[in-house]
Order: sequence, then structure tokens, then C-alpha cells
Amino acid sequence: MSARIAVLQFPGVNCENESARALAMVGLEPEVFRATRRASDLAAFDGYLLPGGWSYQDRVRAGVLAAKDPLLDVLAEQAAAGKPVLGICNGAQVLVEAGLVPGGGGISLALARNRMPQRSGYYARWVRCRIEPSECLFTRNVPVGTMLPLPIAHGEGRFTSAKRGAMAALLERGQMPMRYADVAGEVASEFPDDPNGAELAAAAICNSAGNVLAMMPHPERTLSLGALARSVGGEWGARRDEALERGDEAAWAPAPGLAIFAGLASHFEVAR
Repeated sequence: MSARIAVLQFPGVNCENESARALAMVGLEPEVFRATRRASDLAAFDGYLLPGGWSYQDRVRAGVLAAKDPLLDVLAEQAAAGKPVLGICNGAQVLVEAGLVPGGGGISLALARNRMPQRSGYYARWVRCRIEPSECLFTRNVPVGTMLPLPIAHGEGRFTSAKRGAMAALLERGQMPMRYADVAGEVASEFPDDPNGAELAAAAICNSAGNVLAMMPHPERTLSLGALARSVGGEWGARRDEALERGDEAAWAPAPGLAIFAGLASHFEVAR
């Protein structure tokens, strides 16, 4: 039997179906778990995914109301027991607001409003994410330096901390498994390669155990080569162009976003 993954759907979340599809594509068994269910039912699952959207309309600030839901108490218990938890975009915001990322007690990070020159608010584009050294179970099987083109779409995605040096310490400890990069593969230093002004160009942060990951890019939106935007170049763009020339079937070949979900599937294979 494949591992059962709960896809949490708080009111306002709208990426549950494509997230469930991504899990199914790598052989996992997803189930959309709505917030109206008993929190205790969560414990029966093997892993968890918090998808994107606008939980509780992002009132007050993104993710904060969902982070106070009793479901997060159960999620925290299961994460402490070693079960994997993935938060994407709004799901990442929920994990940060709940203190599950970076972990260690309390809330030490924020996903603040985007900081962009001559504009503000919601921003959507394709970005390049570089895999960094980390024991995060979602990325540890992806070679360091691998470039993943992924879409972002958010208004509050800037990883930051009020504590000086906190982000640098996370990078040093291997808790920053993905960073935004420029076309040359170097860590992004300015907009739009760093699309939100995140400290150290952080695109994702994990807990110290590596089983809880909060990431702002949307891997579930780029599961097949045909989903890659025409603006995506490099190796992945070449693969897309070749696939589209070959026909519809080739366009369904795996694309970069699937790597994150494949890492989760690989974790369960190793665990067994």
C-alpha cells in the first residue's frame, strides 16, 4: 500500500487538486482533508501537504489564521514524530506562522510583503531555483546546483527574520535547500531574479530534521514539460521545445516540479 498523504484544505485554499495530482503521479495516495473534519483524524496519515491559495482570505496576514487552527496542533505532533510535511506558498506561510519552520520553538521567521523596486503587492512570474546542500528529504536526492524553473505567485513571500544573522545561520546549517538564482546559475542578488527581496534569496526553508519544508514557488504547477512557459530557457526550455515538436504524448514527460514530490516518494521507499 502506498503512503497516504493528507492535502489540507482550509477555507480559501485553491490548489488542492493539482497538489493531489502531483502526489498521485509519484505513486503516493493523496486525500483532500477539509478543515471541517476532526483534527484527530490527521494522525492516521503518513504525511501532509499544505497547498497554495488564500486560507481565510489571508486576513490579518497570510497564513496566520490557519496557523491557529487545531489541525496545526496535530500536524506539529506528527512532524515531531518524523512524518513529512510540505507547505507550498500559502502552505509555507501557515508553517512559518505556526512555528513549524524553521522549528526550535516559537516563531522566528516571517514571510513578509514582497520588496520590489517601483512596484508592490502580488507578483507572479517564472523563477530559477537552485538546489543547495541540505538534508531536507524533499530535495536531498536532487544534485546540488540543479536549476529548477518554477512559477511563483504571491504578495507575501519574502523570507526574513528580525534577528540579525538568523537567515545566514539557517543557510549554514543546511536549512535553506532552495535559493533563487540568475540565468548564469549564481544566487540571485536583485529583482526580478530574487522576485520578492528574500534574505539570501531564500526560496524555501526547512526544519533542522529536514522533514518539514516551506517553499514559496509552486512545483505542482509544473509537473509536465508542456506546462513550462515559453519564457523558460536553458536545458529545461530545450526539453520542452523538443517534447512539443514530438507531439502531445511527449509533452506529458516529467518536468522540474515533479522532483519535489519524487523526493517525498523516495523517502517512503527508503523508510520501508
